[in-house]
Amino acid sequence: MESIGRYLRHARETRAMSVEEVSRATRIPVPSIERIEADHFDDLPGEVFVRGFLRAYARAVSLPVEEVLARYTASRRVAVVTPLPIASPAGGSQGKRFGVAMAFVLLLILFTLALSIVMRPRGHDMPPELSQGGDSQSVSSSPILGA
Repeated sequence: MESIGRYLRHARETRAMSVEEVSRATRIPVPSIERIEADHFDDLPGEVFVRGFLRAYARAVSLPVEEVLARYTASRRVAVVTPLPIASPAGGSQGKRFGVAMAFVLLLILFTLALSIVMRPRGHDMPPELSQGGDSQSVSSSPILGA
């Protein structure tokens, strides 16, 4: 199968068009057209621009746009696929373990605090004057009531 660049160049030459005429008709710079015809797509600005250039070029030389894009995609299929980095499962589970451990420690601290509040003896932390606890000696030793 003919490369996309040769296919477009052949269509341009069949219509007796120069590179400059295609450049004027498509507004694609001459160096970019030369790169397309040489199949140097990696030297062009980006995938979106390449597809736009190919559409414009195909229209300028009266070729079916979808056929040109299909040929381009078929020729670039292997080069476009990039492997994704694989996250190590140990890193993810270690992070989860750390989170669970932190939650457990926090719950333990909260439980200890709640238990200390519930188990604290009542009345021993107040001054004796305010305590209603029933200290009978202080009542009997009062000068007014003792007589």
